[in-house]
Amino acid sequence: MARKLKEKYFIDDKILGSAQLKIENVKQAANYVHEILDKIDSKLLSEGADRISEMIELANLSSMLGNLFGAGIANYSKGVFKRNGSHKYPDILAISKTASDIEIKFALEDNKPKGHLAKAGFYLTCRYMLGDEKGNIDLSKRGNVVWIWEIRFGYLKLKHFNISNTAGDSGKTAVVNKEGFAELKVLYCDLEKCPHSKTGKTYNSYLNLYQ
Repeated sequence: MARKLKEKYFIDDKILGSAQLKIENVKQAANYVHEILDKIDSKLLSEGADRISEMIELANLSSMLGNLFGAGIANYSKGVFKRNGSHKYPDILAISKTASDIEIKFALEDNKPKGHLAKAGFYLTCRYMLGDEKGNIDLSKRGNVVWIWEIRFGYLKLKHFNISNTAGDSGKTAVVNKEGFAELKVLYCDLEKCPHSKTGKTYNSYLNLYQ
């Protein structure tokens, strides 16, 4: 049975209309990510190999997930969006004159999404956990099955990024800062897989979205 994100946790925020993105398109793209990963894992496991999450570095896994999510957005957008070329900004190009280009960022657990360049525009961000096949999450030990737990969308300006270019760094990075993260509206949050403490302010801010 295909793994699907929980319908009850999706929020159809009006910010989506600013780019002519629809919540149904976001749902389909997220479920598409799980579906494709399960097909890849099924083939790997049948050949005696490990799951894809165990075979590539986490940074590359996040990049792969972003590519799959972008493909899902384009495939299910009914001609509104198309995927850009590999390693090109932004990830999603608007075909419709009333739509807007969109950049996609994936991050693990409660990490802030980041990229190599800070550019103003619409951003669709996703964060995921690594759990078991049934969706159980152990915060003390990562599993090997990808579960998207959060999706956000919004317009970010240059001031919404913290730029790092220090000596010895692996390269220039642009991390979405606290102010920028507040600009990104929550479209989905699986409260059962959320990595934040259930007694903390962050978790309760998510909880309030559904009350």
